[in-house]
Amino acid sequence: MSILVDRHTRLLVQGITGREGSFHTEQMVEYGTNVVSGVTPGGSGKAVAGVPVFDTVAAAVAATQPNVSIIYVPARFAPDAIYEAIDGGIPFVVCITEGIPVADMVPVYAYVRSNGARLLGPNCPGLITPGQAKIGIMPGFIHEPGPIGLVSRSGTLTYEVVDALTRAGLGQTTAVGIGGDPVIGTAFVDVLALFEADPATEAIVMIGEIGGSDEEDAARFIQEHVSKPVVGFIAGRTAPPGKRMGHAGAIISGGTGTAAEKVAALEAVGARVADRPSAVPDLVKAALA
Repeated sequence: MSILVDRHTRLLVQGITGREGSFHTEQMVEYGTNVVSGVTPGGSGKAVAGVPVFDTVAAAVAATQPNVSIIYVPARFAPDAIYEAIDGGIPFVVCITEGIPVADMVPVYAYVRSNGARLLGPNCPGLITPGQAKIGIMPGFIHEPGPIGLVSRSGTLTYEVVDALTRAGLGQTTAVGIGGDPVIGTAFVDVLALFEADPATEAIVMIGEIGGSDEEDAARFIQEHVSKPVVGFIAGRTAPPGKRMGHAGAIISGGTGTAAEKVAALEAVGARVADRPSAVPDLVKAALA
């Protein structure tokens, strides 16, 4: 089992002929993802890695029936790309693009929800169900199928922890990068609920970071709704207050959003929290014992 994507996923790539879009399309096709079409205005008749290109999402949907879209479009055009995907009836949209202004994402978030769709991102690495589908920019070779669900705000930390899990013999059901912007389409609690409902996921790894209250919200959700063991890691323990660290959402302000607060919130509901990424596998094994 898995969550969100699997071997039946039919993927549309928006911005497929751009540098990032074409490179990652080739990587996703090589991994075995079922990429059925791409969109670039004026690109009809072209192909990337054997994938046909269309001028619009509507044309791609009519011809190839995708059920997931991924967006590799510059920040000033990405909100319109999300709107176009939702208007095309695609139920799940993954936005890799970084640098989208918060003021632009607020109405996009509301539009996605009002149409009953799901958005992952923006500014996220995507997701992967090992051996079935790779949607985004995660390196496929470090993942292996197994019983661990992983959700993360940080792309690079995701890779580090996944590699450690795989080396320890702990494969993954699905690994999901939700993104580190202040306004994102899918939060920790959304993914935790999906992993809780997935019978193949035996334990959950959650990678958080300073800033915002998503991890505290997740802790409350874990206490009330999650029966499976949860292992966490919080990045930014030495971050100074008031200074942004990496992601747009990674800033401590007003004495809130610190790593210590997030660690305490998770530990208070029974989650085990690692002090470094390499310690995650041992905590997972202990939690499953």
